[in-house]
Amino acid sequence: MSPDLDRLIKLQRLDNQIADARQRIATHPQRLADADARLNAAKTHVDAAKKRLAENHEARRALEKEAAVYQGRLSKFKDQQAAVKTNREYQALGHEIETAQQELGAVEEKEIERMVEADGLAADLKQAEGALAAQQKTIDQEKKELAAELTRVEASLREATAARAALIKELEPRLTTLFETVARARRGVAVSVATRDGLCSLCHVRLRPHVFQQVRANDQIIQCDSCQRILYYVPPPPPVEQPIVRA
Repeated sequence: MSPDLDRLIKLQRLDNQIADARQRIATHPQRLADADARLNAAKTHVDAAKKRLAENHEARRALEKEAAVYQGRLSKFKDQQAAVKTNREYQALGHEIETAQQELGAVEEKEIERMVEADGLAADLKQAEGALAAQQKTIDQEKKELAAELTRVEASLREATAARAALIKELEPRLTTLFETVARARRGVAVSVATRDGLCSLCHVRLRPHVFQQVRANDQIIQCDSCQRILYYVPPPPPVEQPIVRA
């Protein structure tokens, strides 16, 4: 292979590595934010479960106070009933007692419903807290891995940038200009492999037969007539000889 073509292929690989590293570094804050968002969602779920349980407890306390009022009325009516002297007064108080008992019974029924509901809400809270603990552990590990990845990517970027600078020094200025001109026009990709059936692998335009033959030789700088990328060819691996099996 032509040394210049080999250098341009290596330059493209370094540029790909640099672009990938920069993209990973750029998305690192968002990946952290996404992790925090998942953790915050789990915390919100716990807070909502706590709020529902607290509201249940508050409703039960209100019902207990209401029940105490009816119990006070019952006690008062029974005391009055014991002291009345006429049957008419006795019957009137009996009616009041019956009404108070019905009202008390309705309140106590609501208390029971709230108690049953509280059991379910407590179970929901426990489940949400367990999910939060698991999510916290997962996010902590994820952030640790993201930090380690960022360190590796930053090191890779520094190495690739230094290697690129060294490689540029080995290239003729005209080839560097050609590479960078095509790269700017083609979203950072100035080099393309030619497929075995004679296509540019990136723009998918078929090469003219004599151009394809020149590209296959890999001994000169040839550009795709369509996208202007610098072309090279990767020959197929040699066939694997099958061992002879003797009877």
